Amino acid sequence: MRIGISLGDPRGVGPEVTLKALAAEAATDETQYLLIGDEQQLSELNHRLQLNLPLQQIAAGDRQSSRFAILSQPQTNPATGPADAALGWLRCAGGLCLSGELDAMVTAPVNKEAIVRAGHRFIGQTEFLTELAGASRTVMMLLGHDGHDRWLRVALATVHIALREVPVKLTSEKILLAIERAAEACRLLHLARARIGVCGLNPHCGEGGEFGDEEPRILAPAIAVAKQKGLDVVGPLSGDTVFHHALQGEFDAVVAMYHDQGLAPLKTVAFDTGVNWTLGLPFIRTSPDHGTAFDIAGKGIANPASMIAAVRLAKKLAGRR
Repeated sequence: MRIGISLGDPRGVGPEVTLKALAAEAATDETQYLLIGDEQQLSELNHRLQLNLPLQQIAAGDRQSSRFAILSQPQTNPATGPADAALGWLRCAGGLCLSGELDAMVTAPVNKEAIVRAGHRFIGQTEFLTELAGASRTVMMLLGHDGHDRWLRVALATVHIALREVPVKLTSEKILLAIERAAEACRLLHLARARIGVCGLNPHCGEGGEFGDEEPRILAPAIAVAKQKGLDVVGPLSGDTVFHHALQGEFDAVVAMYHDQGLAPLKTVAFDTGVNWTLGLPFIRTSPDHGTAFDIAGKGIANPASMIAAVRLAKKLAGRR
């Protein structure tokens, strides 16, 4: 099995948590890892952190003889180098997945603002990989567990848009897609069932139309179609209670209407173990559920737990595929 890791913004914690995660996973199996980043930075970091990983630099098309290879693409432009590099590494990993040279990819965090300011059209890694793969029906899922091994799995109907745009851009089709992808994810994880709870958009699901009609107008038709397709789905449910019931095991996944509705509870219970999983791509892509953390980058104190979880999920899914 060969897992590719794009190193994200080289000024962030991505390279550090990646090397720490691989050091933690080294003894668990014989997976090969291809790190797509700056070889000089990784070698210096490997030495400074005293991880002693046997890193091997290779060129595109070379045979990988070490379990830990680096496809080095150094930063070039002094002004936009980090942003250009992060995007180039992401594109390279996605291309290798599409060509079948990688069984899965894990993406370290990037800085969206820096990439846009470097002159690139960029919304997020999920959207970038969706376009690269020519896919159109992808869904972002975040999943993680608390200290008692209770899981939350949250699929998002809308992602990186302004809150004021959610009621405008939310459609029955998007909600149905998120429900279908959430159920599919449960099957890919080999869960015993795939019971999906669907959040309402408005507080208390609009109180019967007293403040908002999206529940009967947009959500209910999507849920009805999902049931007609044989999916085990319940909703719309009030967003202030559904995650509690999911954590208690009543639901195997939750569909949230917008980014923070789903991610706030997920990060509350699984801040260190959360993983971002893109559903609907023609290849496996996972990512740690945190940002670049520029404030602690280079200090050697970044927690690799989320990256470890992302690597483990990628390996688990690749092994089953």
